Amino acid sequence: MSECYDYIRRNLEIIRKKIEKAAIKSGRKPEDITLVAVSKTVEPEKILRAIDEGITELGENRVQELTKKYDIISRDCNWHLIGHLQTNKVKYIIEKVKLIHSVDRYNLAAEINDRAKKIGKKVNILVQVNISGEQTKFGVAGHEAIELVRRIVGLENIRIKGLMTMAPFAANPEVVRDVFSGLRKLSIDIEKENINNIDMEYLSMGMSNDFEVAIEEGANMVRIGTALFGERQYL
Repeated sequence: MSECYDYIRRNLEIIRKKIEKAAIKSGRKPEDITLVAVSKTVEPEKILRAIDEGITELGENRVQELTKKYDIISRDCNWHLIGHLQTNKVKYIIEKVKLIHSVDRYNLAAEINDRAKKIGKKVNILVQVNISGEQTKFGVAGHEAIELVRRIVGLENIRIKGLMTMAPFAANPEVVRDVFSGLRKLSIDIEKENINNIDMEYLSMGMSNDFEVAIEEGANMVRIGTALFGERQYL
């Protein structure tokens, strides 16, 4: 198990150095960037090792996996739901998550709001935008994002805290730089609208293969799994 510990520690050191370099290049400090460790398919022991190394933000794609690990890992950490969320699954994670990254339609936001209201909670969300237009990606279309934001802000128990996107996989991350710059520009456009009850605090974009470019283009929240924990093991 010590090998696992060393492996995660070494990977984390590399990731943090890359985050620092990209942050400085973009005129920011490394501490301005939040690292969300994506623990999809990762066994609890490895997650605990990452927490020992200072990881406090954990991201899961699936509701069932998040709720299972939430009960197992009773440590001081914050959970993020970063994958596609069905309305009928909201009730299982509403009390457990710090931030929902993947709100891309009004009926989902309305369900989150209704569930949050029942427990007296304000839920922080990001609006997921499909900047690339790739059909296999979830997210509201870029040209429809501001209208969706305007509808969601009327929901009392939701707080929009920014935007999220997923870029297409590319061997050369320079190919998807425009996706990240597009989300940053959209964030600026939304801020200019001066809409009440909205805060473009977070730009969640960039994963293991492209997070450096994402940071250079304005990301302050990156979702990294494989580069930290190694290749995923699917059953």
